Amino acid sequence: MSDNLHAEVVVIGAGPGGYAAAFRSADLGKQVILIEKDSALGGVCLNRGCIPSKALLHLAKVIGDAKSLEKSGVTFGDPTLDLDAIRSWKESVVSKLSNGIDQLANARNVQVVRGTAAFDSPTQLSVNAKDGSQSITFDNCIIATGSIAAGIPGFPTDHPRIINSTGALMLRNIPERLLVIGGGYIGLEMGSVYNALGSQVTVVEFMPSLLPGADEDMVKPLVSKLKKSFENIYLSTKVAKVDPTDNEITVHFEGTDGNEFSEVFDTVLVSVGRKPNTAILALENAGISLTDRGFIPVNEKRQTEVPEIYAIGDITGDPMLAHKATHEGKVAAEVISELPSAFEPAIIPEVIFTDPEIAWAGPTETELKEKGIPYEKGEFPWAASGKALALQRIEGKTKLLFDPETKKVISAGIVGPNAGDLIGEAVLAIEMGADAEDIGLSIHPHPTLTETVANAAEMFSGTITDLYTPK
Repeated sequence: MSDNLHAEVVVIGAGPGGYAAAFRSADLGKQVILIEKDSALGGVCLNRGCIPSKALLHLAKVIGDAKSLEKSGVTFGDPTLDLDAIRSWKESVVSKLSNGIDQLANARNVQVVRGTAAFDSPTQLSVNAKDGSQSITFDNCIIATGSIAAGIPGFPTDHPRIINSTGALMLRNIPERLLVIGGGYIGLEMGSVYNALGSQVTVVEFMPSLLPGADEDMVKPLVSKLKKSFENIYLSTKVAKVDPTDNEITVHFEGTDGNEFSEVFDTVLVSVGRKPNTAILALENAGISLTDRGFIPVNEKRQTEVPEIYAIGDITGDPMLAHKATHEGKVAAEVISELPSAFEPAIIPEVIFTDPEIAWAGPTETELKEKGIPYEKGEFPWAASGKALALQRIEGKTKLLFDPETKKVISAGIVGPNAGDLIGEAVLAIEMGADAEDIGLSIHPHPTLTETVANAAEMFSGTITDLYTPK
């Protein structure tokens, strides 16, 4: 490796937050080194998460849409799957984006160093790679090492039939019987993909509902669809033990009601969440402590307890989302350049990219009720939407929650096709302090699904004409 290096800004991790921090720092005139342990830039999101999963979810949706057209008099034959071609296409999507990040780094003169970084002191790192190690000193450091898949204590981690989300995205085969442990967004997204590609999918979730934390009315249309397509959905149930063999896996279940039973699967996907990836960093050498959950505490400027060391993204706490990390990275870079910047978003949107999609921004209705915070509601059923009817997707709903005094929108939830795209309007409305009248009087194009946002505001205001609401 080369001689020891020094940089004004060192960024550890080239995921969405890390490369955003590096590029923004470079744009502000800083000399930047970006450290990445993987061969490709982009982090988990681009290479083993958000992007490849959404590529596969697109295939799943197309297959589902083709089947649904039978109701309209159009019938397609069963799809023919070429796994090699699917994998190649998925990887081409990832490769294009990763190569693009490389080009952006080169254009900005950001030096990329490959290897695994650990702190030697509050001002120095050691980077270990296959061809040796080197030291890098810095004026400022931004930690952006992301998260890793959480496991289940006592579970085998090296059996080929027990996989995590990374293994699932490799798409080595399509198992006839797939068990998904965890009814969160990763489990349901990957379960949907494999179900569309031909697997009999069973989901087990320890909590009494899928997608714990989301409002029940938002989740209900998805659950209704999954019950028809998945083999089984076991709630309030845990996996007590697995007995894997070369050919199959026997899984032993325990319900919270004491019910015990076993089933046999070809593959088990463990998707029980993620945990911060901090163990490799030797943070104690930098004088940085962790919270009880293993996160790095930071202030609104993303500074750790060592002011010249910043932390962004998944390692700083929930929500573990790429778009949150990106904004945090820009804030850290701007603070280093002495700009008046802080991470103080009004809300951070969340999206489940199943079919139907579920998206929300701001506190859920459940959270507001639990905290005793007053609110008023306007919601519009997609059964009254011309566009939804044309799409044969009337199960959706758009919900807006308002402050009873100011009438400003404080939260939004959308379930239905393209909910992840539609939620952006609600995010802007909340950030700009829009009220129901602002949204309702904004002319939306017809016929579109985005109309449903205005319709929900009109439902609240009592000005709706697309539905009759008795006074």
